[in-house]
Amino acid sequence: MSEPGLDGDRPLVAHLLELRSRVLRGVAGLVLALLCLLPFANKLYALLAQPLLDKLPKGGQLIATQVASPFFAPMKLAFFVALLVTMPWLLYQAWAFVAPGLYRREKKLALPLLGSALALFYAGCAFAFFLVLPMVFGFLARVTPDGVAMMTDISAYLDFVLVLFLAFGLSFELPVALVILALLGWVTPAQLREGRGYAVVGIFVIAAIVTPPDVVSQLLLAIPMCLLYEAGIIAASMVSPRASASPASPR
Repeated sequence: MSEPGLDGDRPLVAHLLELRSRVLRGVAGLVLALLCLLPFANKLYALLAQPLLDKLPKGGQLIATQVASPFFAPMKLAFFVALLVTMPWLLYQAWAFVAPGLYRREKKLALPLLGSALALFYAGCAFAFFLVLPMVFGFLARVTPDGVAMMTDISAYLDFVLVLFLAFGLSFELPVALVILALLGWVTPAQLREGRGYAVVGIFVIAAIVTPPDVVSQLLLAIPMCLLYEAGIIAASMVSPRASASPASPR
């Protein structure tokens, strides 16, 4: 029997079977979560719409301009929530597949990175929902011209919110990305400090592209990203000496 982690002699078929098993387990978990959430799809959508409804004038509401929108929009949201809920399970399946081929040092580094990436993505989505959306919709409601009723289509609203969730969730991954770059040896903490000015400019450009056209939302994305950039420099400084260690450590 081969030693744990030394799976180079295993036939390709065994790897493919293992991959299929992990994919099926991940999909099964996602489908199970989706089936559990479907009965609450309308309630989930009502919760998601609350930041906009709170900022609309009295009697304001969302509208459906397409016949099937009242059905497909809550379904789409339920799938997105199911994906968020099962993300730890999906990452575990991916980890269980690749972990046997990693060195012990790589495993010790990968687990904190995966956990941090997941927590930061959740934090970005929560930040967008509880802080960004109310401020963005408050701004948009104030600048709506007189005589214009702000009645947003439910599908367009859902797409807008999901894009913000993904933008903030992925943007909050900046420290993890910097740590990975440092571990790969592509950048050093000193280079990250020297390039701070360019990074700030790039962050504000990204914030201007992915957020709505108002200064408030751009600042709400750019300022946390600047802070996360500094956190990434600190984290990269902590792991950089380990990255220079010999890769020949036992598995």
